[in-house]
Amino acid sequence: MVVKVGSSTVTGDGGEVDVSVVARIAGEIAALRRSGRQAVLVTSGAIACGLAALGRGDVRPNDPAVLQALSAVGQPRLMQSWQEAFAVHGLLSGQVLLAPLDFGHRQQYLHARETLSHLFELGVVPVVNENDAVADEEIRFGDNDRLAALVAHLVRAELLLLLTDAPGLLTADPRLGDDASLIEEVVEVDERLTELAGGPGRSGSGGMASKLAAARIASLSGVTTVIADGRRPGVVAAAIAGDSAVGTVVRPRPARMPARKLWIAFARGASGVLVVDGGARRALTELGRSLLPAGVVEARGDFEPDDAVEIVGLDGAVFAKGLVRQSSARTAEWIGRRSEELPDELARVAVHRDDLVVLV
Repeated sequence: MVVKVGSSTVTGDGGEVDVSVVARIAGEIAALRRSGRQAVLVTSGAIACGLAALGRGDVRPNDPAVLQALSAVGQPRLMQSWQEAFAVHGLLSGQVLLAPLDFGHRQQYLHARETLSHLFELGVVPVVNENDAVADEEIRFGDNDRLAALVAHLVRAELLLLLTDAPGLLTADPRLGDDASLIEEVVEVDERLTELAGGPGRSGSGGMASKLAAARIASLSGVTTVIADGRRPGVVAAAIAGDSAVGTVVRPRPARMPARKLWIAFARGASGVLVVDGGARRALTELGRSLLPAGVVEARGDFEPDDAVEIVGLDGAVFAKGLVRQSSARTAEWIGRRSEELPDELARVAVHRDDLVVLV
């Protein structure tokens, strides 16, 4: 099981660690361990803790360099709180800092899995966070929600529990009225559900939209997701038991997407866009083929070979993502041309099917 705790759950109004919440969640994870189950904790809150420690208030800055500095100050304080809470139950916790890059390279992916496996064998609770202090890309990664979903794939988890400051996904934004009700089950995360999601929570950078994005990743990994109120006592046990009132349950898809394709789809930033015609779209979505130059009608952005690009139809909607074979500088040379018309030094495909993920 992977348990992700959001900033708005683990910190108080002033950004300081809420030790009562940390103690309760640590106790619930300890009970989970005593029942014979393994758990990984993914925790947000480092930046909020840094703000509180420096007396900067609860307004989150936008400058990546400032966010990195705040994370560097807050991370050890956050970890100390978790270490002390687990120690009450005779458990050790170990810090694991991960970044999206760790999921894109096979050796790094296997190394991360091996590290977590050894921590399990040693009886240690892995506490995962993004490596915010050294890479600004990770700070924009979704406040650890997407990272938690990738970790769930990494450890082959059965369940991803996303703890937040809401009871789950609601039919309307509760900040705008009192008529919102809980959506107990989601089979497919679609645009309608995404529109229901509001903005970030009190002190985090994620919000319900980020939770749904993470749930979609987990679903593609064959993992069930539960989005629930982190301040509800017994929430971990209720999620394990399948309590229908615990929050919103997002069901997994039957097929499990490979780790590398998850990384391409969700952990790699897009450097450009390829617009394709209807025939190319059908070839990608229905026939599982590579994207050929003949099907490309427009290229946007500045990209190099092996950069990630979004693939959109003539309607402008993104339906796939992949690693492009040619730079944007050379793209104009082969747009719309058949493979036999290309010079020998140009790749015969724009995006190979092994490097392509269909998102619809």
